[in-house]
Amino acid sequence: MKIDQPIKELGSIDIKKLRTAILKQEETAWQENQFRQSEYAVHAQTETLVLMFCDDENWPNLDVTKEAGWDRLSEHAIPIMHEVIEKHYGPGGTIIRSMAAKLKAGGRIKPHIDHLNSFRISHRIHIPITTNDRVRFMLDGRPYKMEVGKVYEINNQLKHGVINSGKEDRINFIFDYVPIQNPETQAAE
Repeated sequence: MKIDQPIKELGSIDIKKLRTAILKQEETAWQENQFRQSEYAVHAQTETLVLMFCDDENWPNLDVTKEAGWDRLSEHAIPIMHEVIEKHYGPGGTIIRSMAAKLKAGGRIKPHIDHLNSFRISHRIHIPITTNDRVRFMLDGRPYKMEVGKVYEINNQLKHGVINSGKEDRINFIFDYVPIQNPETQAAE
């Protein structure tokens, strides 16, 4: 969603349980869902644990599906997503995507703009789970550093990408939230 700034810090949040649940996942779990990597070349160097997903195939109807990551992470992810929504966006609305996204050490997500219609109406929230001093999130040509345990909304209608020059993987929990003001796009949670 286009917001009034490239990135907005929304404050701190307790991620201990979600972080533990994500970090204990076996490598095979990170390989189960390859849709983003195969459909979007910019995500070729990422791995994901997808909880909920939708694409724009039936736009403006959004069909949200629960994926394999739902059973593994939803117990700890749902309270965090709801806390962020209640604190910053008000009641109602729909979460249309949620996932843990890993950018391997030395990996890169090339600069891009999220072009699907659903990205124009949803708030894109990032919650860093792991990072290192050599990760740079580039937004509109400027580097930003995201801190573990903080919540950020990004303007995904600006060009953005990530470079992980460090020796540790970077993992962000990401979710997309469509506010109630868009009733024609509401999908069942």
